[in-house]
Amino acid sequence: MQARSVAIALLVVVSNLAAAQPPANPEAQAQAAERQRRQDALPDTPGSGRYAALKEIDSTLVEHVIYRPANLDSLGAAKLGVYVFGNGGCTDDGASARLHLLEIASHGYLAIAPGRIYNGPGKTQRPAERPAPAGPGGPAATVAADLRAALDWALAENARAGSRYFGRIDPNAVAISGYSCGGIQALANAKDPRVATVVIMNSGLFVNGPTRMGGIEAGKELLADLHTPTLYVLGGPTDIAYENGMDDFARITHVPVAVTNIDTGHGGTYWEPNGGAAAQVVVQWLEWRLRRSANAGRAFLGTACGLCADPKWALQTKRFEALH
Repeated sequence: MQARSVAIALLVVVSNLAAAQPPANPEAQAQAAERQRRQDALPDTPGSGRYAALKEIDSTLVEHVIYRPANLDSLGAAKLGVYVFGNGGCTDDGASARLHLLEIASHGYLAIAPGRIYNGPGKTQRPAERPAPAGPGGPAATVAADLRAALDWALAENARAGSRYFGRIDPNAVAISGYSCGGIQALANAKDPRVATVVIMNSGLFVNGPTRMGGIEAGKELLADLHTPTLYVLGGPTDIAYENGMDDFARITHVPVAVTNIDTGHGGTYWEPNGGAAAQVVVQWLEWRLRRSANAGRAFLGTACGLCADPKWALQTKRFEALH
């Protein structure tokens, strides 16, 4: 089991192609370069929601990438929810899940990922003084505090006269999320009282021994910090994080929690159009938990729930009797 945990830590970093160390052999290096080329060639998408989305670097938050509705005036009286996201591999490529984050933003959310744009449209080169992540056990390119900094900034901008976000954010509609290593960073922030829900994607704490990644060293005791309804989205038994995520789900008994699996492995649906099926599930969860949409809640509630009837998904829930 410990060997599996070590393998997971290694694969989490390798899975993020934009930030991974150069492969050890020319053939693997060429394959990684081709995958990176294909990713870079994919255009940004506006998302399927009501508000066409864009990504950008804000001059007041230059170490993060922001995803938002392109026309904030189109929100009218509606308020933005906040979705802070930890990157796969804990990379500093804030565009490494850009299709997923653009989809979230298109439904009226301010999504923020730490790092700069090292992927796709607007890509810049990583400066020489900013080396790629060193791998498991080495210095992390991003840390859990970067997610807190994103939330601090968003709520401060909501209160700052003259900000484009002044009065546009609902401070009670805050989610923290992350993919793989970034999911561990999200768990490290779960105790923040400003967080209203947690979404952990293709991730989970190691079953045996402490989890060491993303500047974090923690065991399953970190789960006790959860104080809100929590969703795990996993890639089925072939996901290298499956065992860890399912064990987290089994151990969480004090808050409502759901785990839903789709047979995609660790790679998820991040590079499918608009972030694929997993992004749609996250949108439904956010609409239900942050905006109290009864219609969105039907995806998760009852024996005839939307995910229950969808053969692509396998859903398990606990303590949902308290939710509506």
